[in-house]
Amino acid sequence: QVQLVESGGGLVQAGGSLRLSCAASGRTFSRAAMGWFRQAPGKEREFVSASSWSGTGTRNADSVKGRFTISRDNAKNTVYLQMNSLKPEDTAVYYCADACSDYLRGLCDYWGQGTQVTVSS
Repeated sequence: QVQLVESGGGLVQAGGSLRLSCAASGRTFSRAAMGWFRQAPGKEREFVSASSWSGTGTRNADSVKGRFTISRDNAKNTVYLQMNSLKPEDTAVYYCADACSDYLRGLCDYWGQGTQVTVSS
């Protein structure tokens, strides 16, 4: 089983930056994509960003394009989400996921417990 441990969330002012980290332990059985998702209060979980196993293929939700950057370090089994120019609407619990067969639909085998990101205005 894979265990994901997230860190880096917190409170930040609008326009600020945060860097989320997700360290994976254990082993997966495929070179599937890893991704980030978020869920705001009263909202459905939504896709944020994903990276292929190689890290050369990435995709971002339209709402974060130009502001968020996903990267991964396979040697450290860690995926990152650099969040710049944060907006209050980015406030949510952010989840990382591993072994994603369909990240747009949130079809991933492993999920972290989530880390709170709060952006004040």
